[in-house]
Amino acid sequence: MATLYYAHPDFLLHDTGDNHPECADRLNAIEQALEATNFSNLIRVLAPLGTEQQVRLIHSQFHIETVLDAVPEQGHAYLDADTVLSKYSKLAALRAVGAVCDAVDKVLTHQADNAFCAIRPPGHHAEPELSMGFCIFNNVAIAAEYARLHYSLKRIAIIDFDVHHGNGTQAAFYKNPAVFYASSHEMPNYPGTGFPNEVGLGNIVNVPLRAGDAGIEFRHKYTSIILPALRSFKPELLLISAGFDAHKDDPLSSVNLVEDDFRWITQELMDCAEQYCKGRVISVLEGGYDLKALAASVAVHVKTLLGGV
Repeated sequence: MATLYYAHPDFLLHDTGDNHPECADRLNAIEQALEATNFSNLIRVLAPLGTEQQVRLIHSQFHIETVLDAVPEQGHAYLDADTVLSKYSKLAALRAVGAVCDAVDKVLTHQADNAFCAIRPPGHHAEPELSMGFCIFNNVAIAAEYARLHYSLKRIAIIDFDVHHGNGTQAAFYKNPAVFYASSHEMPNYPGTGFPNEVGLGNIVNVPLRAGDAGIEFRHKYTSIILPALRSFKPELLLISAGFDAHKDDPLSSVNLVEDDFRWITQELMDCAEQYCKGRVISVLEGGYDLKALAASVAVHVKTLLGGV
């Protein structure tokens, strides 16, 4: 497997302030884990700078200008109580967009089999007209729309196993049957969306988990609900909102997954991609806030992308 690993020092410059769970140390922990010798065949790519034109694939010009005008010259500005801007947040946010769009280009032109984008700020809570939940722009949604428009794809799937519902991704594609969105997430938990009856045009699948659920419940919900729906959709490209905050040690959830559950779901998604979309998978980092658990979970995720078992 040729697996791309997108990173950039600019992601570390997005300063969210003291004691914020979405911090630069998250990427430092991931980088340290992926420096191990068994990741030597990862193809490392410096994330390019994305463009406002790419952001406009999902977000309005008014919203983009509102967010970017709020970026402070010093200190912090708050889009909401959780979503923080600092001097270099625009740079980091545009690099996140650039990473996912470049990954689409590389994977769809057969320069790589799959990709993992270790980016921040995350994106799946960002709605077309609202930045929220640590998220400024919706990276995975932008990637989907970029792939749809630039490569004329008819069926793109996004699977979101972050412990929080990706309300922004759902909002972006709620009335677009070309994009299938499925999410497993703890309820009740932030942001309070993602009920099973939120189905869009039949292209949205929400599978709530309960506090205390572990791998057996997680795997059953995927095996019985999400994976059959995904196979029925027959995607031409599979995108993953890869949040690792459903880990048992994560401070922002009460779901009890372990590293092997992330290995399992990654392999299941890769098997589906191999069957329907020539193995084309792009994984985009979302949550995960216990540094040790995040690093270990990303390691098994990326090892599986590389073809490990």
